[in-house]
Amino acid sequence: MNQQKIALVTGGTGGIGTAICIALADQGRKVIAGYFPPEKEIADAWQRKHRDNGYEFEIVACDVSDFESSQQMLHDVVETIGSVDILVNCAGITRDKTLRRMTPQQWDSVLRTNLDSAFNVTRHVVDSMSENGFGRIVNISSVNGQKGQFGQANYSAAKAGLHGFTKAVAQELAAKGITVNSVSPGYVKTEMTDAIPEEVRDSIIQQVPMGRMASPAEIAYVVSFLTDDRNTYMTGANLPVNGGMYMT
Repeated sequence: MNQQKIALVTGGTGGIGTAICIALADQGRKVIAGYFPPEKEIADAWQRKHRDNGYEFEIVACDVSDFESSQQMLHDVVETIGSVDILVNCAGITRDKTLRRMTPQQWDSVLRTNLDSAFNVTRHVVDSMSENGFGRIVNISSVNGQKGQFGQANYSAAKAGLHGFTKAVAQELAAKGITVNSVSPGYVKTEMTDAIPEEVRDSIIQQVPMGRMASPAEIAYVVSFLTDDRNTYMTGANLPVNGGMYMT
């Protein structure tokens, strides 16, 4: 019997991250959800809620924008649970402002959390994946990393950077049995988008040919497809999941 594979989802307690954790658990994985250290109480409540629903998720604190914090997280995971077979880089933030009003701090915080984090975490899993001859890495990008978005120069740049990172690392690791792909969601119905004023939300939906936002589960399904043991020959790809909002 094959040993249960371990999956780490950064930003795993967020809206999309939660759906990914559930999808990977349903796939038979041992799932670890990462969370931002100041949100420990929220993460503990999240863990209890899902345990009551039958999901035994592990949780781990990490500031993924920091290299040393990421290194310590992976060290702790290996020591207590085991080496990571599947990594989903899902952690992300927004600090929206037009370029003329954007501060260096708003630029830096988004680039560090949304782009640097992929390096900070991935760097510490590739050696063990290479040794094991198996790995699945999925980077959660965005439709705005493909087309850009007014007021999101920082976010669009970071998410576009994930595409280049994905393709480069995919080439480096292909011979090791490791696939590296990205997913670019459009607008997804989460607590964050529910907080958008209704008229703004309606104007967004009008831009989507399918006439609605995605559910987090629809994004998670694509991630589970990319991480499936049988998906051995797709690497360096970006899968857009945007309801037809942007087509290439």
